[in-house]
Amino acid sequence: MKADTVQKMLTVIEDCMGDQPAYCHSGCPMHTDAKAYVNLIGEGKYKEAIKLIREQLFLPRTLGRVCAHPCEDVCKRNELGNPISIAALKRFVGDNYDDESDWDLTCEPDRSEKVAVVGSGPAGAQAALDLRRKGYQVTIFEKLPVVGGMLYVGIPSYRLPRNVINDEYALLQKLGVHFEMGVEIGKDIKFQEILDEYDSVVLAIGAHKSFKLPLPGNDLPGVVLATDFLRDVSISGAYEGFGKKVTVIGGGNVALDAARTAVRLGAAEVHLVCLERDINEMAAHNWEVEEALEEQVYLHSGSGTIAFEGNERVERIRLKKCIQVFDAKGRFNPIYDEQQLSEFETDMVIFAVGQGVESEFAAPLEVSRGGHFVVDDKTLQTSVRKVFATGDATGKSVIAVEAMAEGRIAAESVHRFLNRLDLRANRDKERAYKTQLETEIPASDTNPERKETNKLDPAVRVKSFVEVDLGYSEAQAFEEASRCLVCECRLCVKECLMLQEYANCPKSLFKSALEAGSLEAIIPYSCTLCSTCTLVCPKDLELKSVFMGMRKEMVLANKGASPMKGHKAINMHQLLGFSKFFTTVKPAKAQPARNSKSEILPNQEANIQTQSNKGVE
Repeated sequence: MKADTVQKMLTVIEDCMGDQPAYCHSGCPMHTDAKAYVNLIGEGKYKEAIKLIREQLFLPRTLGRVCAHPCEDVCKRNELGNPISIAALKRFVGDNYDDESDWDLTCEPDRSEKVAVVGSGPAGAQAALDLRRKGYQVTIFEKLPVVGGMLYVGIPSYRLPRNVINDEYALLQKLGVHFEMGVEIGKDIKFQEILDEYDSVVLAIGAHKSFKLPLPGNDLPGVVLATDFLRDVSISGAYEGFGKKVTVIGGGNVALDAARTAVRLGAAEVHLVCLERDINEMAAHNWEVEEALEEQVYLHSGSGTIAFEGNERVERIRLKKCIQVFDAKGRFNPIYDEQQLSEFETDMVIFAVGQGVESEFAAPLEVSRGGHFVVDDKTLQTSVRKVFATGDATGKSVIAVEAMAEGRIAAESVHRFLNRLDLRANRDKERAYKTQLETEIPASDTNPERKETNKLDPAVRVKSFVEVDLGYSEAQAFEEASRCLVCECRLCVKECLMLQEYANCPKSLFKSALEAGSLEAIIPYSCTLCSTCTLVCPKDLELKSVFMGMRKEMVLANKGASPMKGHKAINMHQLLGFSKFFTTVKPAKAQPARNSKSEILPNQEANIQTQSNKGVE
């Protein structure tokens, strides 16, 4: 192909948005095609929807309940304040149409290499799943008596029922992943033994260590850590030494989970103390704060803790007013009004002010000052070549779906390591990324309201750990799915019958043409050169000149004839229309001037008269 044609094709390849994923798709760390499955739900194709979800997520029911849904944050409808409820729709098809008999249990042929995964949270489980599907012998070491990590011991069952976790984790066992439960590395087995026995190791131990603020009285009985509190309640359903007037310190989701758990354990009063001055400043989701308030949790916003007081047990908490949490540059820099003081009685304090990693067991590995494993940003490889760390243990994920994505990255790195492949090549979009798609909300859009899921009445839900969010009915799911804007470009394809026949989008068509060095002749010859594609293209890309350029090159290569078999008539037309026997290039001979009156020349007049006389005869 000529350089001019190639350059035009490269311009289309560079600028065309036809193959760009929707905002929700690229915004998902696991690259789940939300647009596709939401539209399948809107079409009533529920089985197809859950099948598509399971191609990327083995925890659709779990994530449908607890995912922080970054996909919704980038949803186009979020510009109007009403993103599609993607997580709730995922849960709807997961709860109602996910059939265990339909699960994909295929794995590649067994390999001899053994991989140890330490931790069964979302990061470790995803890494184990991906590696097992590639045929590796995978063993998960879990120090807890239950699977799921923080999904099980960090998220209360009123948000995530335990049967949902157990049901979905069953896939790992069905695939042949081996579990060593109740085994703590560094205590029950040395880390060096793991290194010696396994060909590669994935550390996915999460961040299960809480901290206490260095305040007077923080060592009093009754002052506890949120991770310990939530873990014990999750496993046993109770907490030894539980108080009646409970105070939670913190403004994040863990703090809210602890406060709402205390309500369900029967506390007479539950207080939540946080530096943030209002709900919008708090790290916790707005909806969780609102639900806590509905459950009669007392919110002491804009308050900093001075000290805890008591004799044999904590009895009182003293506070001061916080008037600023972050400075002008967004840095954490609280400022207090030392004159605005308050206090109230409490017999239990739960710290939920951050979490760390228990990384002491892995002595050979480099760790940061905060205790996170130091890893390569792209490959997650640690300072020991055969060891990879992932999830919360590296500080690179803060939500479940991010942890799963990090687990997938770790699994890919292990696979490359064991096969002596380049660990870094072609890994630029393994996490969430920003799509190059640019679309506008149609002017005709009425911005239909987001459908809220059904919830248990506050008076009922506080009496037990029964699930609060009841999800969607089928009718609600259909209405919500119908709100999807189906964000994509491909406007040219929608308008052009030729493109519909031969291409998903111009970019893919021209990419394949450059790779092959040519296109089938029928494709450029099917273009009608109407320019409709350019008229509807947001980038004003021109396709017809590319196709015309291809035609000219094909004719030239075919000795001046069309390469199309059905174009013999065209060849004859060219022969006749451009033959020297029919040329009109030479000027005609000059003709005598016409009679202005009759427009008939003299010799023509004589002939006419002669014919007339003959007629009389």
